[in-house]
Amino acid sequence: MEHLSAPQLATWLADESRPRPLLLDVREPWEFDTCRIEGATLMPMQSIPGRIDDLDEDAEIVCICHHGARSLQVAAFLEHHGFGKVSNLTGGVHAWALQVDGSMPKY
Repeated sequence: MEHLSAPQLATWLADESRPRPLLLDVREPWEFDTCRIEGATLMPMQSIPGRIDDLDEDAEIVCICHHGARSLQVAAFLEHHGFGKVSNLTGGVHAWALQVDGSMPKY
């Protein structure tokens, strides 16, 4: 598993020569409604086991949550189930708001 900082993810998303990852936001709907990284897909943490077949094992996946703990657990779960290109956003959307997008609401 790779650990990405918010600036590293921002650089990746801005790089048009590199395929865009699936931004897998594992927070709750109310959190996603409060703030999110543009283009993220909401799949709350507890729904992952039942929806794992909805995900492409070969896709680049960046797991995202509020501070990085839940997403770390989901990333480890996905790796355990054969997903080979999984990253965790260290610090989550809170780090994104502090380091990349200062206009993003914090909670």
